Amino acid sequence: MTLRFYDSATAEVRDFVPLEPGRASVYYCGATVQGSPHVGHVRSAIAFDQLTRWLTYRGFETTVIRNVTDIDDKILAKSAASFEPDFVPEGTYIPRESWFALAYRYEQEFETAYEVLGVQRPTYEPRATGHITEMHALIARLIDRGHAYPAEDGSGDVYFDVRSWGEYGSLTRQSIDDMQAAADADPRGKKDPRDFALWKGHKPEDPETASWPSPWGQGRPGWHLECSAMATKYLGPRFDIHGGGLDLRFPHHENELAQSTAAGDGFANFWMHNGMVTFEGEKMSKSIGNVISPAEMLALASPRVVRYYLGQAHYRSVLDYRPTSLPEAAAAVERIDGFIGKALARLGAANDGGGSARAGRGGLPGPVPEAFGAAMDDDLNIPQALAALHETVRRGNTALAAGDTEAAGSALSGVLAMTDVLGLDAAGGRTGWPDETEDRSAHRALSALVEAQLDARAAARAAKDWAAADAIRDTLSAAGIAVEDTADGAAWSLAQTTTTGTGA
Repeated sequence: MTLRFYDSATAEVRDFVPLEPGRASVYYCGATVQGSPHVGHVRSAIAFDQLTRWLTYRGFETTVIRNVTDIDDKILAKSAASFEPDFVPEGTYIPRESWFALAYRYEQEFETAYEVLGVQRPTYEPRATGHITEMHALIARLIDRGHAYPAEDGSGDVYFDVRSWGEYGSLTRQSIDDMQAAADADPRGKKDPRDFALWKGHKPEDPETASWPSPWGQGRPGWHLECSAMATKYLGPRFDIHGGGLDLRFPHHENELAQSTAAGDGFANFWMHNGMVTFEGEKMSKSIGNVISPAEMLALASPRVVRYYLGQAHYRSVLDYRPTSLPEAAAAVERIDGFIGKALARLGAANDGGGSARAGRGGLPGPVPEAFGAAMDDDLNIPQALAALHETVRRGNTALAAGDTEAAGSALSGVLAMTDVLGLDAAGGRTGWPDETEDRSAHRALSALVEAQLDARAAARAAKDWAAADAIRDTLSAAGIAVEDTADGAAWSLAQTTTTGTGA
């Protein structure tokens, strides 16, 4: 078994050799909580959730850090834009919502989206505002090494000197002279327009609560500085993988890499970036009205269908959304669930509600098929992994139709292991088969009742009482029980329902 991942820094697929044997350390950029989560945020979270689940499956003790950026220019701007209608005596407006309340409200929206779509909680989820001390220490190291300087205009800003670090631009393979100016602070205090802010001096229009004392004056951290300080706080000066969306490569990740390595840290051994989401081949844009949000997707389909869709492409490729995307994903999920439901119904009675048939469920998944494992080891090739999943479903259905319970049970075990690794079992709870947390007595009771109805239907069919047989089938269908006639008799499963439509 050799895991191989594409490293954005070297532009090649490399063998994954962890810095510490048996352990993997992952940092991926989480939410900047200035607004509700968009589909790009969620796709990125699912991609890195698939990565960390696979690392864990392959036996690595995996530490995952996903940050929350809870202070930045846009958060302050959105707070300042919400005003009470009346003037206070000094003639200024009072924001309806403080910046930290706004940030926390949106943070909870992100957490809800992650939970609904089955994204595992990270080992730690630090907030930027809780790590000001570490940021000050990093700035001081950069100043001492000659790679940062306080602005001479008295603004209190501190900048990274990009020309002092000869490797600046290496992550995105750019020349400094070809780069645009950094627009994150007033350029008057900069030596070079491309120098970026490490610390932003307090401005009169900013709330007092959005500033902290520092050796360079009251202020707040620059965006890029925050991630460097948090990553090294929890993972050390060198760690295995840094991830995020492709749109973060420049300037965010380029600047993270520069300031961290200039300060003397080895930083990330691999850089991994997920691709964007488009709408019918075009970039999503609110201005042209072609944006679909996670909330809108979840209004059209179940969480498991949405997770399947957002996680089905190779993580580095563009994922294109079309009106047919969710129905197609729903059909794929229904095929998987249909087999699992039928297999559990057929095999469960002989296995105490599916106990041994579900071997591999729980904390240590059973073995996945070889083709699935090879695909996941090869830079998380999800399309090939899903092909292996659906091929196993096909073989399982063939085995059920032939009455080969041993082959059907083997296929069921493999399918459950693969859906577990892909996180499909975690999204929005499970439908279609009982989970370990459910009461098995309820499953046995349901099985007994349904089997009794199927026996009555079989007797009616034998007596050629087609009306009675159809009535029993219709009653079961109305209760959400799907019946399929096979060579070995009728098989049943809980019907999978998916909402589709265009939305309001």
